[in-house]
Amino acid sequence: MQRFVLNETSYHGKGAVKAVADEILARGFKRVLVASDPDLIKFGVTAKVTAVLDAAKIPYEIFSDIKPNPTIENVQAGVAAFREAGADCIVAIGGGSSIDTAKAIGIIITNPEFSDVRSLEGVAPTKNKCVPIIAVPTTAGTAAEVTINYVITDVEKNRKMVCVDVHDIPVVAVVDPDMMATMPKGLTAATGMDALTHAIEGYITGGAWALSDMFHIEAIRIIAKSLRGAVAGTDEGREGMALGQYVAGMGFSNVGLGIVHSMAHPLGALYDTPHGVANAIILPTVMEYNAEATGEKYREIARAMGVEGVDAMTTDEYRRAAVEAVKQLSADVGIPANLKDIVNPADIPFLAESAYADACRPGNPKETSVEDITKLYLSLM
Repeated sequence: MQRFVLNETSYHGKGAVKAVADEILARGFKRVLVASDPDLIKFGVTAKVTAVLDAAKIPYEIFSDIKPNPTIENVQAGVAAFREAGADCIVAIGGGSSIDTAKAIGIIITNPEFSDVRSLEGVAPTKNKCVPIIAVPTTAGTAAEVTINYVITDVEKNRKMVCVDVHDIPVVAVVDPDMMATMPKGLTAATGMDALTHAIEGYITGGAWALSDMFHIEAIRIIAKSLRGAVAGTDEGREGMALGQYVAGMGFSNVGLGIVHSMAHPLGALYDTPHGVANAIILPTVMEYNAEATGEKYREIARAMGVEGVDAMTTDEYRRAAVEAVKQLSADVGIPANLKDIVNPADIPFLAESAYADACRPGNPKETSVEDITKLYLSLM
């Protein structure tokens, strides 16, 4: 038996943000907690949504105590803010940081027995759907608006907690490329490569099946076609990435990921490395490592990446071609080639242990070990 969980409703395309007020009014919500990070407020991105709320005379309070890698303390502050506001729904505006924080807040409000944020790690046995969330992504990468996952940093232990809960998915996703238009080139590249990692890892993960494969292959195709343009600032590229990252999220949320994410999470926890950058650097190396356990899937990855003549290639050739196409895209959008400027070699044993313990690791198509992961980190230095 296979389970597939998606948003109740989603809106796509330029101007979709207007639907936020329509949905709040139609659902009878009375007061909103707007969760958004300080930079989005500073640069006027959050205001694109609050203007819609103002025009509809919908009362709201803004919560912005959200770090790029949101912490247990951010979640606790958000729970207090939600209660103090007397809110009955959350509008989460941002990338994974804001939306992940909103998910944790929403789960704790309706499942107060999980008020210890650490108790949410893994697959927590919550009983109630979280507070209704309307998610408005401002980056084309995490797909947090359509996933059942969220990631919170435990600062005390220098680790990221991956939380998986069907009760946390936003009821509405509003995917408006205009909300992503202010992303700088570096962030566009990093989040775009995060989306590609979702699509590739989701396609080869152990839980993959026909329905998820359909989403992932299409996501790889859209991202490969759109990311360079998005980084260059073209409307076509940004619109493509807004859709491609969402399609990838529809898939991986339901089947899991692999050790690219397992290895990236500790980098974010220890060094605050942007998640998309970490994924992009690690992805080609782990693709090479996993190749022998992927059957014929790299042929379809290569084809979706735009490689020509794959049907005439041997297995080794199309596997190499898939990896090289990913490396080329990463280089074209300015992602660093290795971890040497990020990782302190003395931390690698801790990083490897953390990656092995990560919730994404069991989905990897190839059995792995702490020793294998250690070698992969070292090879990236």
